[in-house]
Amino acid sequence: RSPMAEGVFRSITKSDTRVGSIDSAGTGAYHEGSPPDPRTMSVLEENGEHSYHHQARKVRNSDFKDFDYVLAMDADNLHDLSRVQRRIVKNSGLHAAPAKVMLFGDFGGHEGEEVIDPYYGARDGFTIAYEQMTRFSKGFIEKVFQDGDVPTS
Repeated sequence: RSPMAEGVFRSITKSDTRVGSIDSAGTGAYHEGSPPDPRTMSVLEENGEHSYHHQARKVRNSDFKDFDYVLAMDADNLHDLSRVQRRIVKNSGLHAAPAKVMLFGDFGGHEGEEVIDPYYGARDGFTIAYEQMTRFSKGFIEKVFQDGDVPTS
């Protein structure tokens, strides 16, 4: 899911100078070092994104410092990412880690919307995920820039 989100977000924001670094990572290292699922790539290509390249990686502690936002695909990921962030804050003595950890689906018009993992299903799950990522990305950009909170990374 996160490579699809990254590919869509990169495509939507490619000429937007207000957007800094974009990356995706998993909460587990299941596919670390691997390219995105071929179904992800075919859906991205069908929608005009032909230049996306990615190698899977696991979330790093530095992500919570290097990025303004860490966006989760579902409630379990949100819980896991929030727990990692709390541990980082506790171990560093900071009041809070700079990154805002949020559910990406909250930006799609339906608070609490999750992206069902299409990996074990049919290809249409990837098409549904693409539609969700497009809505979430557009909603995120609208909300963040409307609030004047311009991401730098």
